[in-house]
Amino acid sequence: MSGHSKWHSIKHKKAATDSKRGRIFTRLIKEMTVAARGGGGDIDSNPRLRLAVATAKAQNMPAENIKKAIMRGTGELPGVTYEDVSYEGYGPGGAAVIMRALTDNKNRTVAELRHLLSKNGGNLGETNSVAWMFDRKGYFVVESSVADEDKLMEIALGAGADDLRAEGDNFEIITAPENFEAVRAALETAGIETIEAEISMIPQNHVKLEGKNAQTMIKLMDALEDHDDVQNVWSNFDMDESEISE
Repeated sequence: MSGHSKWHSIKHKKAATDSKRGRIFTRLIKEMTVAARGGGGDIDSNPRLRLAVATAKAQNMPAENIKKAIMRGTGELPGVTYEDVSYEGYGPGGAAVIMRALTDNKNRTVAELRHLLSKNGGNLGETNSVAWMFDRKGYFVVESSVADEDKLMEIALGAGADDLRAEGDNFEIITAPENFEAVRAALETAGIETIEAEISMIPQNHVKLEGKNAQTMIKLMDALEDHDDVQNVWSNFDMDESEISE
């Protein structure tokens, strides 16, 4: 199983708390604001905004919150200006980590991420120190209980997906970034709900973690995910299910 899939499977097993939901809302509001600022407030002509709005609705965000986030992006309401930045580094055991953030203060964000990495057995790296180990791909996760594999494969591959594979209780669909929107639309038209839909960084190879390194890696990923400025975290770690249970 890929490190990317491993972390996603760990997240899916964690219970969603109110505080987690609050952080998810904050993250999505930032994403919608930045997407609207960069591509306008019309979701039909702005794929990044359309995906952010769809994700917000899936998280049951109130329509008024969505509207205000878009209006801040288009300048109809006052708001903070965020920058889209990425950072790279290593976690315990040499696992590669990529962090994408939206921030109004890059100096603060990079200092805080450096501290989190250092505290959990890792370190911040230079630009492209680990990005070359990943491929930028469209990534969807569909629960196996909601879709027949053959039918799902027919829909996904017909819309331009590169691959479909079973991972535990889910199906993963991989696409080229330029085919992401076509596959998303095909799944939506077929009434197939996704539990993940994003442009992701898929690792080309994986680093197996065990014992203390495995446990510390989970703590690091949790800490990075909980950071207010972090939108996405990707890693190439792998670990046994027994490590997760512990």
